[in-house]
Amino acid sequence: MSRPGMTRATVHVTTAAAARAHARSVVQEQWESAIGTACEEDVIDLLLVVSELVTNAIRHGDGLAGFDVTPTSDGVRISVQDNSDVVPDMAYGSGALPVVHHGNGYGWPLILRLAREITIEKRRGGGKTIGLLVPLRPADRRRQGAEQPA
Repeated sequence: MSRPGMTRATVHVTTAAAARAHARSVVQEQWESAIGTACEEDVIDLLLVVSELVTNAIRHGDGLAGFDVTPTSDGVRISVQDNSDVVPDMAYGSGALPVVHHGNGYGWPLILRLAREITIEKRRGGGKTIGLLVPLRPADRRRQGAEQPA
């Protein structure tokens, strides 16, 4: 559900850093103007998820083919397109970290823990689109929750 002033923002990015910068600008320019200042912890989670998805597309998905950011009343919907039909082994896992570390394999467990409504769809002509929602809370709601006694 989008609100006035919040629209899908598609941009051509080639690096994880550029994708993070774009996602942050969408939060600042659209989400925060419609809803209020976002909880910084949630924004950090968003930037981590964006970084993991874009890096995976570049490293394991035969290149980044597209990147979209859509603010919603619940957070930010991210869509990353790559050029590979291969679905990551851990994409539908439990979110548990790997028992044995081989230098990689932590990205998908983090994504599964931080994001919601994860979808993976094959694209016409090859490749796939990974879409998900990273929840955002207004900063004042976060503070109110922290002040309440347990």
